[in-house]
Amino acid sequence: MFGRRRRERKQAEEQARVDAQAAEEVGEDGPDGPFDEADAPQDEISRLDLGSVRVPVPDGSQLQVEVGQDDGELRAVHVVTPVGRLTVSAYAAPRTGDMWREIAKELTDQLRGEGHRVVKERGVWGDEVSAEISNEDVALRFVGVNGPRWMLRGVTAGPRESAEDAADMLREILRLTVVVRGQSPMPVRTPLPVELPEAIAQHLQAQQ
Repeated sequence: MFGRRRRERKQAEEQARVDAQAAEEVGEDGPDGPFDEADAPQDEISRLDLGSVRVPVPDGSQLQVEVGQDDGELRAVHVVTPVGRLTVSAYAAPRTGDMWREIAKELTDQLRGEGHRVVKERGVWGDEVSAEISNEDVALRFVGVNGPRWMLRGVTAGPRESAEDAADMLREILRLTVVVRGQSPMPVRTPLPVELPEAIAQHLQAQQ
């Protein structure tokens, strides 16, 4: 009887330790995202509306737009910060399964095949892939989150010495991002369309 009680107490203490660690990793000062549009919080956080994703932009950062060379269509919007460039993208995903784990493995194999140093770590939402680019002072990190019929992917690219700071910033941005999947059927892994707010699009056109 006493042995069983000790085991139960030990299990309870271990579970409490795990729960506390998980709470610390996710953060106790805000909501636990990212969020589907249907569950978007009614908060006062300012988010940049890019169509398929609504992303909080850190103070002091700048936007960098990537367009296709052939068609001129908008491909991605990067957030450039003092610690590196951050990119958040959403993709169509199946209702069940772990699509990000599959993609993380493919990224790991691809980067190692190109001769880069790659480490796969366990993060808040699952696997994270970090890489140091050979012969360059560049570090990459890929973080993915599986959602309801969507998958969110965040990427950092910047100097190695600020890689951890960039990763922390990316996780916080992902945690507060809202994904707008829409109801239209899409093939799995199709990037959800990105669009600029009208005011920003007009500003870029005026600069060009």
